Amino acid sequence: QVQLVESGGGLVQPGGSLRLSCTTSGTIFSNHAMGWYRQAPGMQRELVAFITNHDIGDTSDSVKGRFTISRDSAKNTVSLQMNSLKPGDTAVYYCNAGQLVSGLGYIEGDIWGQGTQVTVSS
Repeated sequence: QVQLVESGGGLVQPGGSLRLSCTTSGTIFSNHAMGWYRQAPGMQRELVAFITNHDIGDTSDSVKGRFTISRDSAKNTVSLQMNSLKPGDTAVYYCNAGQLVSGLGYIEGDIWGQGTQVTVSS
């Protein structure tokens, strides 16, 4: 049973924008912080952004100032707005339900989406 459903990936030119969305159940949404990861071919999975159910969020240094994470409690959806995209942003992006732990940061949980491909190319 898929508990996190992602959408919004695709092919975009450098400098373009995409918006990824991740929808889940109300129970998962209200009891977890939500994170976006990405994994490029041959690379380790990287945490890109997270946001808690109290709207405390952050982005990684590699995307800071370009990507913004937000959540809509009415729709049980977390979104990742990606602007000024670069070829280096090309990866499969995954949504995750985890927790923010004081002193440790975002800790991934075992609930994952199926992944959505983002390709930045001219």
